[in-house]
Amino acid sequence: MQVIDCEDDMASVPLADRIFPRTYGRFCPEQLCDMIYLVEGDPRVRQEIPQSLAAHDLKTMAFASARAYLDYIRRDTAACVILNFCLPDLCGLDLQQRLAERDDPPVIFISDKCEIASAVSAIKAGAIEFLIKPFDFQDLVSAVRAALIRDRESRLRKTEIATLEKRFSLLTPREREILPLLLGGLLNKQAASVLGISTVTLQMHRGQVMRKTQAKSFAELVRMSMKLHIPHWQQTNSSSTTTTSLIWGPTATRAEGAKAAPRSWTE
Repeated sequence: MQVIDCEDDMASVPLADRIFPRTYGRFCPEQLCDMIYLVEGDPRVRQEIPQSLAAHDLKTMAFASARAYLDYIRRDTAACVILNFCLPDLCGLDLQQRLAERDDPPVIFISDKCEIASAVSAIKAGAIEFLIKPFDFQDLVSAVRAALIRDRESRLRKTEIATLEKRFSLLTPREREILPLLLGGLLNKQAASVLGISTVTLQMHRGQVMRKTQAKSFAELVRMSMKLHIPHWQQTNSSSTTTTSLIWGPTATRAEGAKAAPRSWTE
């Protein structure tokens, strides 16, 4: 078993492993896989952790500095990053913030010192775990598996949102006006009255909304719209007047008069 360190001299390493550095085992560069990225300044630890994770069928790539990892172009199906809290070129919390800004995988911290305040800050910022050396290696394995699960779920959500956004982008401006009214629970006749169109025309647009979004039912259309945070109209009744106001979504931005046309939810 050969552990390839991204900071080592790569002259003797096969070309495939130079482009896609890895730790061990049979692995085809063209095939993506789950990957653990270790950012650790201590060469001994950069060898020990990947070798130990190998026993659990977990592939690891090791980096000696924050910059080396930041410069690397990742290719993986799911991943997590194991960070030493004290790196030679960047504070662990600063690197965690940078990774969050560019939507990197979940982070697991390891540290030589027990710094309660730093551990609390790291966990609040989203770290899976903060382990103090020497730690029980099984705790690290458990944290890695939890991080991989979280990353897979996150990627699935992002894929779903991207698919929904593509579908909803097909709606015309009129269909985008109708959708919030439907989400607000207005009947076809009521929504048509708000927009100043006939019920037949509104039903035609409603059918187009269902077709373009590929919603199999109105309940599914509501669930998809909630995932995209599309605002909806809400009707409120005042005890001092019979006038009805329509409110835009969760921010409760009031529209003037029941006959006012709604804003596009893309604005």
